[in-house]
Amino acid sequence: MPEPETKDSSDKEKENAKQDEKDKDTAAGKKSPKGSAKSKPDSAKGKPDSAKGKPGSAKGKPDSAKGKSTPAKSPTPGKAPAKAGGKGGDKKKKEEPKIETPTDAEATEEEGLPEGVVPLFLSSKTQEIFHCRMDEDVTIENPIKIITKDEIMEDLRMRAGVCDFAPLKQDIINYPTDEILVVYDSEFKYGQNFYVALTEEAKEKILSAGVEDAEAEGGEAEEEIIYTYTPPESKEWVSLGSEKEIKEENVVENRRRIKVSVRRIRKEFGGPANFSDRNVADTKDGYIECKGYDDRTFDLKKLELDKSTQAIPTLQEEGTQTDWKYPRNANTQYYPREFSNQEKEAILSSKNLPNFISDVTPRFKAALQQNEIMDVFFIDWLHLGDGDQSFGSKADNHLKEYQSFTDLQFSKEKRITCIQWHPTIKGVVAVSVAEKMTFDDRIDSAAKVIMTPSLILIWSFTDPIHPQLLLEAPDDIYSFQFNPSDPNIIAGGCYNGQVVLWDISAHADRLKQQRGGNRNKKTNVLPGFEDPNALKTPIVRYCAVSSIENSHKATITDLLWVPDHMEVNRMGVPQENKSLQNCQLMTCATDYCVLFWDTRPPKGPSQLLTKKTDDKGPKNPMGVPNTFKHLDLSWKPFLRVHLHKSEPGGDHSPTKFSISEKQGDRGSLNKATDGLDTSKSDAMGGGYYSSMKPGSGKEKRTLQSVKTHFYVGSEDGEVVFVDWMPQKDQDTGKIQTPKPDYYHAVHDGPVMSLQRSPFFNDVVLCVGGWTFTIWKEGINSGPILQSCSSPVRYTAGFWSPSRPAVFFIAKVDGSVDVWDILDKTHEPSLTQSVSPVQITTIFPFPVSQKQHLLAVGDNAGTLHILEIPWSLRQPTPNELATVSNYVEREVKRRSFVVQRWDFREHEKREIENELKKKAGIAPNVVLTDEEVEYRMKQEYHQFKEEEQSFLRELGLLKEEDEPLPET
Repeated sequence: MPEPETKDSSDKEKENAKQDEKDKDTAAGKKSPKGSAKSKPDSAKGKPDSAKGKPGSAKGKPDSAKGKSTPAKSPTPGKAPAKAGGKGGDKKKKEEPKIETPTDAEATEEEGLPEGVVPLFLSSKTQEIFHCRMDEDVTIENPIKIITKDEIMEDLRMRAGVCDFAPLKQDIINYPTDEILVVYDSEFKYGQNFYVALTEEAKEKILSAGVEDAEAEGGEAEEEIIYTYTPPESKEWVSLGSEKEIKEENVVENRRRIKVSVRRIRKEFGGPANFSDRNVADTKDGYIECKGYDDRTFDLKKLELDKSTQAIPTLQEEGTQTDWKYPRNANTQYYPREFSNQEKEAILSSKNLPNFISDVTPRFKAALQQNEIMDVFFIDWLHLGDGDQSFGSKADNHLKEYQSFTDLQFSKEKRITCIQWHPTIKGVVAVSVAEKMTFDDRIDSAAKVIMTPSLILIWSFTDPIHPQLLLEAPDDIYSFQFNPSDPNIIAGGCYNGQVVLWDISAHADRLKQQRGGNRNKKTNVLPGFEDPNALKTPIVRYCAVSSIENSHKATITDLLWVPDHMEVNRMGVPQENKSLQNCQLMTCATDYCVLFWDTRPPKGPSQLLTKKTDDKGPKNPMGVPNTFKHLDLSWKPFLRVHLHKSEPGGDHSPTKFSISEKQGDRGSLNKATDGLDTSKSDAMGGGYYSSMKPGSGKEKRTLQSVKTHFYVGSEDGEVVFVDWMPQKDQDTGKIQTPKPDYYHAVHDGPVMSLQRSPFFNDVVLCVGGWTFTIWKEGINSGPILQSCSSPVRYTAGFWSPSRPAVFFIAKVDGSVDVWDILDKTHEPSLTQSVSPVQITTIFPFPVSQKQHLLAVGDNAGTLHILEIPWSLRQPTPNELATVSNYVEREVKRRSFVVQRWDFREHEKREIENELKKKAGIAPNVVLTDEEVEYRMKQEYHQFKEEEQSFLRELGLLKEEDEPLPET
């Protein structure tokens, strides 16, 4: 009996021991934190502060605890004795003390928080401020973020107690260096989403631990991947004919290389070169697009051509439904039928043959005439839609309203005096506005006029409500023009006779913005710090204004930039312009003068060159660029053309003028263009105008083919043809403008427009009063075409830019007449009402090949943009040649009329002489040129003898002794 009891007791003890072991294992798993299973329980029990004292140990490494808990490796207390078995093991297990369960704070310490490291919670706002957003800026793979001490202190000053670093403020202030380490705790190992290293030792240990882990991971990856390199085996090269293909593909130079010569002034040798960026769209030649086209003269021999053929024909099934026709007989004549000799003789001798020929001859002649007039083989259906491929339709024959611009503050109830399209930016148009007052009204309300700003409004199709720019002027502008070579430079003529210059380089990008780009642009601006002037239209002040003493004494009515390939010197001689930049301009006013101006600094030691740094931006409180600082208030013309009349009674008062040279037409340069410096790098931003002096006359060549004669329209309706080159007067001996070659008073009002045809440089359109005329240069007797008087006065005129025979004329009643001289010359082809008030100026402009627009300005300050229909912009076939023939016919007709006038005048004199003979009166003797010259010489010698005798009587003339004869 005792033996079974002992056996039962031992079994119970074993079961109890197993249960105790399970309970201890469960308790040990709850006590031990992540990553602490590798440490021995003795160290955890006997040294609770060992984690703090040894941050570099296995417990102190925060990266070693990430998901690497291996509780199986740590021996559980009690398991080793249990494995030994027997009662001795049970006794040892009972003798061991129980392990106490630590609290949460103690567990955090035991997790291995290094010394000098503090857990910290960072909100989403703080993460955005310091660019440490979770899973974006910092991740599990890259949890480290360096934040400067100045950034944290700035955030503490801005947000004070709201800042997440406020609890650590004193520690951050005492931190020795500038960079503070912040680590992203993705698993909330230390209770927060981040922890901060507040000592340099902790910072170095964290960084070094990360480097060791990276090296360990990299070493494992290197051990796993083994690269083996197998060197290639060299073999003998076998030719398969490829060297011939390579030789054929080689590029061989077949023409001489282009040589470029760069010249520089001797005093600038060794000087620094300043390069700057510019926009391609600012100049018309800044970017040249080379489009592909089919060259008919291109010849290429095909040495090898690969082609493929399909030997098996494709299977194609087709079906059709036809109506069955009944069978019929048909025959074919396959040999010609010929008459025999007897039949031929019988037909020729018959009486019906002459009758048949006489009956058929008229119809045969009519058929031949029709064949000469038209092509009977021309298929109309194939060519029916050739003309309708472009935008619009032939049925559209009226002007369509495209857009209108008006400003309630600056242009309402004012008159538009001038319109100019931007040369390079499509959809940008500028207008000048002026008060609707006479000279007396301006004097009476001088205070109001002075306080009202005088502006040029620059509109863009992207914003029809607000103008893009406002150009401020000292007085109302009546004419202005963009510089063709640099559109950022604008010249204008004022009501008081001064010339004004603007530089809009700083605002050029504003004109190129897309629709609504300047109004709907979203900017990250803090609330309360918005700029109230961000959406306002900028006002650009003028850079320079001419000296009022040397300017016009009346309103400037017309202004023109001299073409870039030429310039005029002080003696009026046209010379080559090596810079190819527009630097001179012409103006006219009703003070009997046409003036020439130069925008470059005058020559002389007193004028210093403006430095490049002065042209980069505004340098004065008004924000005005220094582009033309050398001209402001001291600018004066270098050539004055005074328009004298051929007979006494006053001078001509010019309102419009037109010269023969055109912008872009450089045919007059000929050989003078060799060696020209076409660099335009200094032209942008006004650098050219402030740093370039007019060159010496010896360095430039005279352009002999340029005509110095030009047309001038006067205030009295006269068309004057005069030479601007001054000459020595025979009467006074002074050098002055010669008298006009001829002038004709053909208009019954002031000339409002004087423009040359864009297709014929010698054909001029003149509009004034109630009529318009067309002139041919070289025809001195008068216009080749003069219209009848219109019931409504004309105000402006302009040639069509695409059709040689079409021009537009504006009228006082607000309508526009479209004339086509090939259609009819006694009345306009189209009359359309545009505005309820008077139209002041018009300007057509080809926006694209499929769209032409007509800008119309009225007396109420509204700018109307009309779309020109297809029929008025698409030239008819051979229209240019037809108009040329028309002009030649009119020239012949004009010469015939002049001959008839001379013939009638001669006939009238003969009749008068016959009547005088019958009445016994001696007829007037007409002297020849030789007789007149002989008579004038005799009168001159008689005058000299009388002058010498008068001086002898006064004792002012001493008679010289005659020399003795030589022996």
